[in-house]
Amino acid sequence: MVDRVAEPWGTPSPFARQGRWPARVDLHLHQGIEPQDVDRWVKSACVLCSNGCGLDIAVKDGQMVGVRGRADDHVNRGRLGPKGLFGWQANASPDRLVAPLIRGEDGELHATDWETAMSRVVERSSALLQESGPSSHAFYNSGQLFIEGYYTLALITKGGIGTIHTDGNTRLCTATAGQALKETFGCDGQPASYADIDHADTIMLFGHNVAETQSVLWARIRDRLDGANPPRLLVVDPRATVPAMRAEVHLAPRSGTNLALLNALLNVLIAQDRIDRAFVEAHTVGFEELAEQVASMTPERAAEICDIEADDIRRAADLLGDAKALLSTCLQGVYQSHQATAAAIQVNNINLLLGMIGRPGCGVLQMNGQPTAQNTRETGVDGDMPGFRNWQNEAHMKELADLWNVDALKIPHWGPPTHAMEIFRYAEEGSVRFLWIIATNPAVSLPELDRIRRILAQERLFVVVQDPFLTETARLADVVLPAAIWGEKTGTFTNAERTVHLSEKAVEPPGQARPDMDIFLDYARRMKLTDKDGQPLPPWSTPEEAFEAWKACSAGRPCDYSGMSYDLLRSRSGVRWPYPAGATEEKERLYEDFAFPTDPSYCEDFGHDLVTGATFEEKDFKAVGANGKAILKPAAYAPAPETPNDDYPYLFTTGRTLFHFHTRTKTARARQLDRAAPDVWVELAPEDASREGIEEGDLVEVASARGSIRAPARLTGSRRGVIFAPFHYGYWDRAADSPGTNDARAANELTITRWDPVSKQPMFKVAAVSLSKIASGDGRAAPAPTNTASAPPGRVSVPTVGGPDSEVVETLDGLT
Repeated sequence: MVDRVAEPWGTPSPFARQGRWPARVDLHLHQGIEPQDVDRWVKSACVLCSNGCGLDIAVKDGQMVGVRGRADDHVNRGRLGPKGLFGWQANASPDRLVAPLIRGEDGELHATDWETAMSRVVERSSALLQESGPSSHAFYNSGQLFIEGYYTLALITKGGIGTIHTDGNTRLCTATAGQALKETFGCDGQPASYADIDHADTIMLFGHNVAETQSVLWARIRDRLDGANPPRLLVVDPRATVPAMRAEVHLAPRSGTNLALLNALLNVLIAQDRIDRAFVEAHTVGFEELAEQVASMTPERAAEICDIEADDIRRAADLLGDAKALLSTCLQGVYQSHQATAAAIQVNNINLLLGMIGRPGCGVLQMNGQPTAQNTRETGVDGDMPGFRNWQNEAHMKELADLWNVDALKIPHWGPPTHAMEIFRYAEEGSVRFLWIIATNPAVSLPELDRIRRILAQERLFVVVQDPFLTETARLADVVLPAAIWGEKTGTFTNAERTVHLSEKAVEPPGQARPDMDIFLDYARRMKLTDKDGQPLPPWSTPEEAFEAWKACSAGRPCDYSGMSYDLLRSRSGVRWPYPAGATEEKERLYEDFAFPTDPSYCEDFGHDLVTGATFEEKDFKAVGANGKAILKPAAYAPAPETPNDDYPYLFTTGRTLFHFHTRTKTARARQLDRAAPDVWVELAPEDASREGIEEGDLVEVASARGSIRAPARLTGSRRGVIFAPFHYGYWDRAADSPGTNDARAANELTITRWDPVSKQPMFKVAAVSLSKIASGDGRAAPAPTNTASAPPGRVSVPTVGGPDSEVVETLDGLT
């Protein structure tokens, strides 16, 4: 038995390069339940990070009682992280929503029935459509639904209502990933796979704290590092993360300077001629422009901008230049920072200049943050068009209209899709009057929270919230619809490396809670949405029928699912796309033939100006002349929009912690995870703490021009001048429904309403703040984990709180 809070990555199982990662099956059951007591095991996969680990749900007497990993799943080989092992307990939380709620004349939410709730939704929706048209409606969804729900929502919003205002909270975590792939390769879709970790001799983690965001993936990297012929590790992160402690080179640049650092790395590689010129000539366009752009960004200039050593930049470039098999990854340290898309593209450029793509151990993983974020992009509910179709390509739009049997003019494609921050701005200004929020919590997760709360509280804005819990956002809604969650419905979803799993229904949802797809279909039927022949839109009624329709939509596109079926997914533990009709084997990685989807008639996107975000047209894209080659796209560094000053002398950044997901609506309801990280904290470098007279555990206030938070201080090994706080903590588990002057703890009280010009992803990691001590902690430690990036300096500490109910059975290679 291993305490998987104290030892979150579990027992090591080292393996050598090009070897096979040993299986280790992790099992956790309710105390008192033994494996032989389980009535049945139901096939599923974890939805508490983007890794998508295969698992089985244990069911006894109609209730979930535990989970176990599946050894035959290529994603996790039986392993589960702490969230996967313990997070399922949220399903049985006593505060689940079990009936719809509507706001009464007294201003309070009251329980009601589905007929009453949906009648109010449809009445308001119909009136606004008649009065103001489709643009009065906006739908803001999540990275936690299934393909079947997403595709149903896409057809309803795009083909039925015809609104351009559809996006998801994946805009906050993965929009830059998709956009960077489109700008470089012409289409979304991860070039590499997790299996490339087994073959790589060099791994670059750029702004990617994999140990906490994808704990099982870190276990795979760690096991390579502990085995024979380990990879060399380059980590770029301002915090002293667990991977940084294992890195051969760790760079901790000033927040907002990623592009300067990347351009300097490219500068060195090109200047020293450590690139694969034959590959570049044969398979890319844009090299001369890239070389010209980075020529002036010397290591010395970048060192001054980034506040790191020029020699360290050269060491990092040497590591990359010496690589024979380079795997590069990015996540929020790039995506939520300044010049996000431009920086992510330069990571693509590094691999392309080195010819490191399409081969074992070589490639790029522009990682996702949420478990089903990939599907929001594929199905088109994040603003894209279903099946990676190009909204500017009339042939693509006609094809989609024919699939749906609707008029192509009904599908909103007259301009770029509306992104999340614009949706809320339109709601603020009054043009969006109907806002349906699905399985997400913007009252905690969006920037500048005081502004978001004011928007949601407007009397003229009709807010529908669909969620399993009464979140901070749900408390501001006019109608709240209780949703079934993972394990209570059947559907498919795709992880960050294109692996599709089928998650079967294991138990019944509580009370009147319904699956998301069923709620959408109920709305569509009540709204009498139909196709050109008067048939119901959408035409399906079951998850499997929805999946079959999605297969037809994806056929012939890069994300081709047409050869998959529920039966195939039941017979295997995960299948990667593309998997076209007639396929018998899946593609482990893309672009093995070095043919890229940049043909103008096929590509998903014509690209953008990386500085202004201006959308290119087909003629601009044709002028690039890619036609099957990858695009090397340069960008010049510019200072961040908000930098430290006399009033706000520190940089503030947010991020995740290993033990929580999103705004804790699930993970805080699992006692092991809640005990591991029970409340918010603020991380400071020891030098900054000393300057301000702050000691470990002291209560501090961090303030920006937009708001403030108060939390205990944790002294860590992070770089000086940077203050960090996890973004998970809000107010639903506090006595008050909304923050007061002295109890604000949501990190996004501080963050700025600015976004990347290309991906439109908010800049959560660039804000100027002040710091002050409020009260002594009297020697108490901050409530932060001690075995993660939040560890005290030197990482000598007592273990993070676990206990007997955090113990897990680990079976390695058949031996316990």
